[in-house]
Amino acid sequence: MSTQELVTLNVGGKIFTTRSSTIKQFPASRLTRMLDGRDQEFKMVGGQIFVDRDGVLFSFILDFLRTHQLLLPTDFSDYLRLQREALFYELDPLVDLLNQEHLLQPRPALVEVHFLSRNTQAFFRVFSSCCKTIEMLTGRITVFVEQTLVAPTWRSNSFPPQMTLPPLPPQRPSYHDLVFHCGSDSSTDNQSGIRYVSIKPDNRKLANGTNVLGLLIDTLLMEDFHLVSTRTVSSEDKTECYSFERIKRSEALTMNKTLKPGTILMPQQSEKKK
Repeated sequence: MSTQELVTLNVGGKIFTTRSSTIKQFPASRLTRMLDGRDQEFKMVGGQIFVDRDGVLFSFILDFLRTHQLLLPTDFSDYLRLQREALFYELDPLVDLLNQEHLLQPRPALVEVHFLSRNTQAFFRVFSSCCKTIEMLTGRITVFVEQTLVAPTWRSNSFPPQMTLPPLPPQRPSYHDLVFHCGSDSSTDNQSGIRYVSIKPDNRKLANGTNVLGLLIDTLLMEDFHLVSTRTVSSEDKTECYSFERIKRSEALTMNKTLKPGTILMPQQSEKKK
């Protein structure tokens, strides 16, 4: 690459080196006029073009110029200041993306685990504000049903060796919750139905509700959820509720390169066009 294809910018004391074609891809922008020498506000100092603007925010602008995407950190809050910088550089496509600020804000994903232990059975119901979390758990949780003449000890977590059990997925009352239970259900004819629960990638099959609860909590923690509260939902049946939260990163807003600058598509819209 020829050194003439590279340009070095000093933006508020921060140094950036990139291709001149990256800076000049929007002909109507001030950045293009800056490299062409048509904007006298930008001065060449020691082989670098000095720009008296915010260098930290310019890093996001340069990333947009390189990728045509706007993907900001989860804790980013300077939308108005970044929009002001985009207006200064006359980058209309970036201004349009920043006008969609509500799409850029990180949103928390919430999960509630309701747990009820009654006699030799334990019942679970999981609610989530994000249906993808429910889909993930549904794919990992399997219930195995066994019919035996003698019920095993409730506190035992041993799984009968060489026993083939029919696997069942948890029930899905809606897109945002799932239901399953485990344990021993003794009947009057001296037979017992036993439900074991397995949660991938753990290979154990557990009948003890407390152990299943611990494994379910560990699964959510490994998915970057954080336990924020525990409470008793009903004092009558002592249903416990565990509440989790995860900050959901916003998706990158993408400018479609095949359209004229100023036409903005979200990622899922862009995929439908293909």
